[in-house]
Amino acid sequence: MFMSKPRHELKFFINVSDYFAIKNRIKHIASIDKNASSSGTYYIRSLYFDNFNDKALLEKINGYSKREKFRIRYYNDNFDFIRLEKKSKVNGLCTKFSAPLTKEQCEKILNNDIDWMLTSDKSLIQELYFKMKSQMLKPKTVVDYTREAYIYRPGNVRITIDSNVRTGICSQDMFNTALPTMKIPNNDTIILEVKFDEFLPDIIKDTIQTNTRKSTSISKYASSRMFG
Repeated sequence: MFMSKPRHELKFFINVSDYFAIKNRIKHIASIDKNASSSGTYYIRSLYFDNFNDKALLEKINGYSKREKFRIRYYNDNFDFIRLEKKSKVNGLCTKFSAPLTKEQCEKILNNDIDWMLTSDKSLIQELYFKMKSQMLKPKTVVDYTREAYIYRPGNVRITIDSNVRTGICSQDMFNTALPTMKIPNNDTIILEVKFDEFLPDIIKDTIQTNTRKSTSISKYASSRMFG
């Protein structure tokens, strides 16, 4: 299992004008994510988990200082590289845990065939098993979006720009590349995320400066659940 170092995370809603201004500045000081296509972007599909009481959703909405959520994720419709991820947030610091999954394993989870997870050699898969049993976590909904990402090495800074965020509403059909999706409500803006370790370099602060935009709490999963 991979565990990231706890990191700070800032999120902003920006408009198209902000986007072009930031992109024009950032491209001169940061490198494009190696996973991006020739266009500089890549596609992400995530399947989020929650229970019948909407535990993950309500923890986010109510601003709990300690919360977590599980998701299965793949990129650019590549089913050969699938990850189970747990994103944990404690007092403002975010940590991500991940473990590989095969398409067949994902399909078993989708069909509630989960006994095999108990004997997995991946502790994160075992943890999801126990929480599917104890907290009644289940696959809840698909969320799609396009990501543009940049890396700035000093401070280990990662800047991502997410657009065209769409929801599969209540669908868990994550391997259906023709799955009908819908633009989430009020999604006329773009999401800028900045992740960093101990400090955010001044040059990045200046680069992402949007004057009127303030850091806010944003969840693509929570936004997608507005459809029920």
